[in-house]
Amino acid sequence: MLAELDVAPVTDPLHALLELAGQTLAWQSATAELVNRLENIRYAGSNGAEQLRAEIALYERAMDRASSVLSSIARLNIEERVARVTERQAEVVTGAVVAGLTAAGVTGEQLVVAQRAAAQHLREHAG
Repeated sequence: MLAELDVAPVTDPLHALLELAGQTLAWQSATAELVNRLENIRYAGSNGAEQLRAEIALYERAMDRASSVLSSIARLNIEERVARVTERQAEVVTGAVVAGLTAAGVTGEQLVVAQRAAAQHLREHAG
């Protein structure tokens, strides 16, 4: 089944890990709902032996995965890295705006006003 998927390479591993964390927590929440609906966490198997319900095992695995992914994010300091990447992108865009305006002959106070407006716009749309 996986061989049939058109899988693209990961070009932004920081955001990919954050997205994985979101999916992992959503899965943990979904399995928690399954567990909350159970009336009994065990049942008697076909041989009469007591069995743990599969929902419990799924929830335990989901908690382990969530812990692992969140620990990776904390250990790698991903939030700070993403913020630095975003800041660098904003610097590049602002630099491009200034270069374009300078090439068009905008100078002095007009250039400063345009640069501030571009920076303000980027700040407002960064989140």
